Amino acid sequence: MSTAVDDDLWSAVGDPTRRRMIDLLLTDGPGTATSLSERLPVTRQAVAKHLVVLDRVGLVHVTPAGRERRYEVDEAQLARAVAQLADVGQAWDARLQRIKRIAEAIARSQKQ
Repeated sequence: MSTAVDDDLWSAVGDPTRRRMIDLLLTDGPGTATSLSERLPVTRQAVAKHLVVLDRVGLVHVTPAGRERRYEVDEAQLARAVAQLADVGQAWDARLQRIKRIAEAIARSQKQ
């Protein structure tokens, strides 16, 4: 299965803080900017900005909860991201195999 790579999605998950936020939401369930900031080495305001990025690409969805907003990972979008990563990995594996075959052929020809 070939999946088109979504640059905005990968730009969003390219940030280690956002990946950690996704991990926390997957492990602990829905959370708010406040609850996430208590577990991360960044301010609540920084967490809120990161959540906006994740929401924009569809990796989380938000539900109002009183004065706060509760964020939850969108499992369908996460599965799409995983499928993209698997496709990219397979493409690179194929490239690396071709490079290996070329290098081995060069090494064999140099021995002769």
